[in-house]
Amino acid sequence: MRRKTYVSTQVFGKAGLFRKLRPVLSSLDMELTERCNNNCIHCCINLPSHDALARKRELSTEAVKKILREAVSLGCLSVRFTGGEPLLRGDFQELYLFARKLGLRVLVFTNATLITPGLVALWCRVPPLGDIEVTVYGMKKSSYEAVTRVPGSYEAAWRGIHLLLKNKIHFVVKGAFLPQNKDEMGAFEAWAAANVPQLDGPPAYSLYFDLRCRRDDAAKNRLIKSLRPSPEEGLRVLVRQKDKYVKGMQAFCSKFMRPSGEKLFSCGAGCGGCVDAYGVFQPCMMLRHPDCVYDLKKGNLRDALEGFFPKLRETKAANPEFLRRCARCFLKGLCEQCPAKAWMEYGTLDTPVAYLCGAAHEQARFLGLIGKKEKAWTVNDWQGRIDAFVKKGR
Repeated sequence: MRRKTYVSTQVFGKAGLFRKLRPVLSSLDMELTERCNNNCIHCCINLPSHDALARKRELSTEAVKKILREAVSLGCLSVRFTGGEPLLRGDFQELYLFARKLGLRVLVFTNATLITPGLVALWCRVPPLGDIEVTVYGMKKSSYEAVTRVPGSYEAAWRGIHLLLKNKIHFVVKGAFLPQNKDEMGAFEAWAAANVPQLDGPPAYSLYFDLRCRRDDAAKNRLIKSLRPSPEEGLRVLVRQKDKYVKGMQAFCSKFMRPSGEKLFSCGAGCGGCVDAYGVFQPCMMLRHPDCVYDLKKGNLRDALEGFFPKLRETKAANPEFLRRCARCFLKGLCEQCPAKAWMEYGTLDTPVAYLCGAAHEQARFLGLIGKKEKAWTVNDWQGRIDAFVKKGR
C-alpha cells in the first residue's frame, strides 16, 4: 500500500505561505512631536516646547496607538520614537509601554534632558530592546549651551546621561560637528570610549546639516548653512581613522556605488516610512514635499505602502541639470543627493545640491576614484575604478 505523505519541501523564499506572511512594514519612525525644549542652532525641525498650536495639532494618545497596532499587523518589528524631543509628550511612558506590549522593539532619539528616575525605572523594568540614542552637544557648559541656546540644558542633559549610566541602561551617543564644539571631539570620544560600552567605535556625528524640513524659516536656513563644514573639513572628520574609513568605503562602494539614472528614488524611502506628529505618513523622515506625503486621517498604512509609495518611487527626474549630472554620476551611493535634500534646499525634488556634490567629490578624490579636476558624471569607466579600489583591500 502506498504511504501517504503530509509534508512537502519547498524553497523558502518561493513558498506561497511565505509570500503571504512577508512583512509589508519591518520598522516605523514615529515623530511624536515637533516641539523641543532645546533651541539648537543647527536643528532642521524643532518648534518651541510651549507652542500651543503645534501641541493641539499633535496626534492623540489613541491615534498613535491605532497606528502602532496597524504597523504590527503589517509585520512591523520595531518603532523609533523621535521628534522634536519625544519625552516632551506627557503620554510618552504610556505609548512606550503600549509599543512594548505589542512586541515592538523601541528606539528613542532624545537629548536626555527630560530623563527622570521614574523613566529609568520603567526602562529597567521593561527594556526597550532597541537603542536609546542621545545627542551630546558639548563637553563643557559653554559649548553645550552655545548650541542649545537654553540655560540649564547642559546640567539637565548630563544628569539624564548619568542616570542611564548608573542604572546600566543600554544607550549610545552621537555628536554634532559644530564650530562651538569641534575642538572637543577628542574629549567626547575619550569619554564615550570609557563610559559607553555599546559603541563599537567612535561616536557618529551629524556633519552635513539638513535645512528646515518644512521650509518654514529662511533665517534659520541661513544660520544652518553658515554652520556647515567645508567639503575639505568634512573629509578631515571622516578620515580621522583613515584605515577604518577606507576599509569601510571599499565594502560600501562594491555594493552601492553606481549611476542612478533618471529615477529619483534609489534609496529605501517608501519601503518603510515616518509618521509625523500630525498623522502624515512620509516616505522618509525628511521628505515633506506635499506631493510625497500621505494623510493617515484619510487612509491607512497599508494603502500608503502598497498603493501610494510604490507609484511615488517610480517618479523620474525632469530637471535637465539632474539628468546631465546626477543621473550619470557613479558617486550616487557616496553623495547624499536625494529628493528630500533637494526639497529642503530648493523646494523641488530633482535639483542638484551643490554642497553635497562638493562633499562627495572631495571624498572620491581622497579615495582615488576621480582625478583632481575630474567630475564623476563624465567618467565612463566607473565600474573599473570601483573594482580597482575594492581590490586594493583584498
